[in-house]
Amino acid sequence: MTLEQIMQQLSELGDTGTKQVLLKHGAKEPFFGVKVGDLKPIQKKLKKNHMLAKELYRTGNSDAMYLAGLIADEKAMTKADLQEWVSKAHWYLLSEYTVAQLAAESAHGWELAKEWIDSDNEGIASAGWSTLSNLVNILPDEKLDLPFLGSLLSHIAPTIHQQPNRVRYTMNSFVIAAGTFVEGLTAAAKQAASEIGMVKVDMGETSCKVPDALTYLKKMESLQKIGKKKRRARC
Repeated sequence: MTLEQIMQQLSELGDTGTKQVLLKHGAKEPFFGVKVGDLKPIQKKLKKNHMLAKELYRTGNSDAMYLAGLIADEKAMTKADLQEWVSKAHWYLLSEYTVAQLAAESAHGWELAKEWIDSDNEGIASAGWSTLSNLVNILPDEKLDLPFLGSLLSHIAPTIHQQPNRVRYTMNSFVIAAGTFVEGLTAAAKQAASEIGMVKVDMGETSCKVPDALTYLKKMESLQKIGKKKRRARC
């Protein structure tokens, strides 16, 4: 399929109800409002197609950009590609999911995550924290810099409430991810979560709530899910 054919198909799959929901979550034009479930058959047909993924992402259309993340070849993604993608991610679905998940699966995730979390740009910083959450999710503990991750947990507690909106959300998510997927960090994550308390985030015109990190971690412990990894970040 060509770029033009895919864009036409996405246009036909656009749903008014889905578009309204995404707008309430902060989506920005242009986009058609395609359900993720409707993107899956296209992903299956296209398989991994790195050049087409780059074309789709450069359209600036949110539906096409999300699809781009699904078909991108993580092994072919360069650091420059990922820097371009994070700079063009114009709302959190793209920065915190599409870009962060792909970055975590690439060879550049660790390096970029550490760079991005220090950015003054809210979207880039939140992409960095989300990338870290995905890295602890999929990488074996022996491939993680546990002292560095532990230092981040100590850093988050006294600073999170002064951060921009989506950075607060992704920092809180990182505390949960670190404590859930890395058994050696669970105690430190619970301590950080206890100090942080509830995190206030503007979730737009939605009923979404920010999870309480300590409550979540205790639940994962009770379910004996601590330390259980996933095979890949993208789904």
